[in-house]
Amino acid sequence: MKIVFSPCPNDTFIFHALVHGLVPGAPKLDVTYADIDITNTLAVQPDGPEIMKISYAALPWAHPDYALLPCGGALGRGCGPLVLTNDQAMTPAALAGKRVAVPSERSTAYLLFRLWTAQQVPGGVGEIVVMPFHEIMPAVRDGLVDAGLVIHEARFTYQTYGLSLLTDLGNWWEEDTNLPIPLGAIIAKRSLNLTEISNWIRQSVEYAWANPEASRDYVMCHAQELSPEVTQAHIDLYVNEFSANLGEDGYAAVFALLGRAAKEGLIPEIDLESLRWR
Repeated sequence: MKIVFSPCPNDTFIFHALVHGLVPGAPKLDVTYADIDITNTLAVQPDGPEIMKISYAALPWAHPDYALLPCGGALGRGCGPLVLTNDQAMTPAALAGKRVAVPSERSTAYLLFRLWTAQQVPGGVGEIVVMPFHEIMPAVRDGLVDAGLVIHEARFTYQTYGLSLLTDLGNWWEEDTNLPIPLGAIIAKRSLNLTEISNWIRQSVEYAWANPEASRDYVMCHAQELSPEVTQAHIDLYVNEFSANLGEDGYAAVFALLGRAAKEGLIPEIDLESLRWR
């Protein structure tokens, strides 16, 4: 069974037990580690992997063969994307016409950014440049772009690049909706036993929590030279109650994001209730 997810600490922490044969009854997995921009593209293809991690913002474009699973993803509070600049004096309005780097045009981060700029940047930004998220902060630092939209562990490390925080989109979203931020979703082929796969993933999450040291070497091997402290902070922030079960607040957050974005014409409309496949 093929599975694709990112090498980020939250994903490797969640899937360690499943990947290493520690979940009873689960099949052997053929694992590919890929940036979210790659998986968002794979999600539109009918011959993609059986299971993968994509952005919640990419769900409207996902091939009908895929279903959203209620576990294994990334939602939370205090973990939203950041907009960074190398100009401490820059204001949101000053982004008008500027060049901005983003990790994916179908990422939740970019969708939040578009909803925010519609309110805060009269006339909108200028050129959008898509690049792997680990290249964005160096590009902002070196003046290759005027601002960068960053995700994941960048919130712990951007100061080391001499960058300034223009806005925390997570804070903006939470203050506006009182809901968590839906970032990464786990999808699987509808032809599979979705209940069984969800149970395997949930057991993998629970194993990770019960045995935090077991995954340490695996997580650090893929942590892209992050320090152990930053890696642990990343896991603590992104692996939470929603990783085991979306629950009502999780679904409400997903519905709010996709519903608002569709109303603004940023994404295709979908039947939101259909995301609850059971």
